[in-house]
Amino acid sequence: MAPDRTPERGAGRERAGQRERTVPRERPAPRTRLDQPLDQPRVRRPRLLPEYDPEAFGRLSERIARFLGTGRFIVWMTVAIITWLIWNVTMPDPLRFDPYPFIFLTLMLSLQASYAAPLILLAQNRQDDRDRVNLEQDRAQNERSIADTEYLTREIAALRMGLGEVATRDWIRSELEDLVRELEERGAAAPRPAAPGRDEGDR
Repeated sequence: MAPDRTPERGAGRERAGQRERTVPRERPAPRTRLDQPLDQPRVRRPRLLPEYDPEAFGRLSERIARFLGTGRFIVWMTVAIITWLIWNVTMPDPLRFDPYPFIFLTLMLSLQASYAAPLILLAQNRQDDRDRVNLEQDRAQNERSIADTEYLTREIAALRMGLGEVATRDWIRSELEDLVRELEERGAAAPRPAAPGRDEGDR
């Protein structure tokens, strides 16, 4: 008789069940920024620096640079420096806020120069960008003008070639004169037919 193997099968199933219980299930990987769906807006990170409009700041820098390059600024600055020096030289000691050697004035002028130089450079960069854009537009306009000129030149040449084949008034007049002259020559060379009455009388 064949041995009964049903207990062994049951034991094997129990062992397989124990193995399945002991094996931990893998957890899904955390979603990264690349896994974020495209239909949802991206969360912006907080910035430490304050936000500003670059275009508005550029316009302001251009205004300051234009003012720094005028004679009015030089006059006002000269008046301010002279007033500063006279005040700190002629006034009593308690009223002098920047006595000789005028360290505070030197500091203010250095601060002004340190801010004026970047503002002037920024204004120059914006002007260079505008000049580059204008140059590109002028180049494109010149290319279009050259293309239009070449097209008109080809059209004029085609019209000239077409007019060269068209019969002009002088050419038609000369051809008609030649034709009339040829007909006259043929008429003079052909013999004239005799009158019928004269032929019968002669007979």
